[in-house]
Amino acid sequence: MNQDSAGRLVERLRSWVADAPPGTRLPSSRALVAQHGVSPVTVHKAVQHLVAQGLVESRPGVGTFTLTAPVPRTADLAWQTAALGARPALLPGLASPQRSGRPDAVELRGGYPDPALLPERLVRAALARASRGDAAVQRMPPAGLPELRAWFAREAGRHARPGVTPPGERDALVVAGLQGALGSVFRTLVGSGGALVIESPTYWGALLAAAQTGVRLVPVPSGPDGPDPDVVDHALATSGARAFYAQPTFANPTGGRWSEETGRAVLAAVRRHGCFLVEDDWAHDLAIDVDPRPLVGHDDDGHVVYLRTLTKSVSPALRVGAIVARGPARDRILADRAAQTMYVSGVLQAAALDVVTQPGWARHLRTLRAGLRVRRDELLEALTTHAPEVEVAHRPVGGIHLWLRLPDGTDPAEVVRRCEQQDVLLAAGDEWFPAEPTGPYLRAGFAGADRDRFAEAAQVLGAVVREVATAR
Repeated sequence: MNQDSAGRLVERLRSWVADAPPGTRLPSSRALVAQHGVSPVTVHKAVQHLVAQGLVESRPGVGTFTLTAPVPRTADLAWQTAALGARPALLPGLASPQRSGRPDAVELRGGYPDPALLPERLVRAALARASRGDAAVQRMPPAGLPELRAWFAREAGRHARPGVTPPGERDALVVAGLQGALGSVFRTLVGSGGALVIESPTYWGALLAAAQTGVRLVPVPSGPDGPDPDVVDHALATSGARAFYAQPTFANPTGGRWSEETGRAVLAAVRRHGCFLVEDDWAHDLAIDVDPRPLVGHDDDGHVVYLRTLTKSVSPALRVGAIVARGPARDRILADRAAQTMYVSGVLQAAALDVVTQPGWARHLRTLRAGLRVRRDELLEALTTHAPEVEVAHRPVGGIHLWLRLPDGTDPAEVVRRCEQQDVLLAAGDEWFPAEPTGPYLRAGFAGADRDRFAEAAQVLGAVVREVATAR
């Protein structure tokens, strides 16, 4: 921050915060205006900067309070030498969710929430401010804007277990969305020809990234409660894999969520075999019935490489996310990302930081949660009423998808084709399996813009499933 009135006020308040006990309430804006002879706008800028630095937190309607600083602990990262091996040398068509349909079709195959669920006013205001600031004309550091990196690190460590040192600013790397980030993680941690244990079914983008980087997949079955830790342990032991890619929280496509017991057991297996857990927390902000608790909060020796995105909860136009990693793994991933993209747009980073540090961000997440709950329940009701032949494999407690099981012997691709002829767009489940599908599945999204047409879509799906069954 420049040394204007807001910058000088930040320095004074930083000194005040350093001497104040954790949980101390800052003076009111009116009191700060009178005490320091500045404007209310200057006070707002200074406090927002302290929030971005992780020195204070704003509680809407209550006030602003000092935070407790974590006690640093020196992590033992030597195990990564064996896990990573020698330093490397210097450095099939569109999936269903990427394809476009007719403008008047009911879109249930997409992967982004309805713009009505997103914080449009916060985003527009943040972009306007970012475009007028220094970020509009400056090159960003390869690792990303320091304040945004610090925010991602704090978020990753918010639910840290007692005795575990949460990630720091240096551990977080800002990325332009997660698709390219997955490629960098697979390329640097596993390498071409190396083995990667992966849940089945899993995110189609992870399968694409693995194919592009030449990674050899070792699938393990996973359901609503996650994989069997014993099966994961066996796969790691027999394959020699360096990493396990997983979505412990609100998995795409199933909506599954690991239990705490599963998470602890899998993390223990990863440690035992000296490898990495690549934790894709893409749906962190898309909770419905339970709060997310990332496994990275249980790790401080660098076994968990954590990925988080804001694209789904802020705006598809702000493709900003983060990788949180420690030690040599972090340095290799940063080198790969810098070689691929140089750096992420400063305007997008500044706008993303602006949005998530506004008091309105917490209100948006509450509104988003309520909106997703309503849409999930409405699509579930429509399917129960109009397509009883289709089984909902799992009632998700977060995320934006339903995983639907068709009657045995039904061809998902044929169902999708016939539904599309009647302007209902669904995705065949085959694309989410790293090996042969274990059954006929469809993925249906409930967060899109066609909420008022759920009943219509369910009627079409039910009729098509009955037609296909009769034709067998």
